[in-house]
Amino acid sequence: MRKPYYESILLIERLHRHFLEVLKTELDRLGIQDINNVQSLILYNIGEDEMTVGELTARGYYLGSNVSYNVKKMVENGYLGQERSPHDRRSVRVRLSDKGLDLREKISAMFERHLVALEKAGFSDEELTKANETLRKLERFWSASLDYSGFPMTSAA
Repeated sequence: MRKPYYESILLIERLHRHFLEVLKTELDRLGIQDINNVQSLILYNIGEDEMTVGELTARGYYLGSNVSYNVKKMVENGYLGQERSPHDRRSVRVRLSDKGLDLREKISAMFERHLVALEKAGFSDEELTKANETLRKLERFWSASLDYSGFPMTSAA
């Protein structure tokens, strides 16, 4: 069990890096140089929502350690609009600008191309669904370990 578990950890990390490279390649192909791959994925995940930086963090829509920096850069480059909350002046809400919505549409088109290519490569919905179920189960296992009471001891992870 030790080797498959460790291989899973390495594979998850490697897949994440590969996907970020795919995003970078797409941005390069589109001639977009004022936003990086991590920021573009944050942008994609925000979608049509409006949220605070704290909500970005809580929903897991950020990647990397400095979500505030990435949000600041996306605002500076015109991908996000921001507005102080009328109820809590310390809180800033962000949403995609027209430029951000345009890029999100381009990333969506990339995902659609990937879906077609995956099907041609022989991937099935069932295979991806099973992989996602396994990854969610591993996520629940790791999340349960964060309560500092120890790892779950049942198969209900």
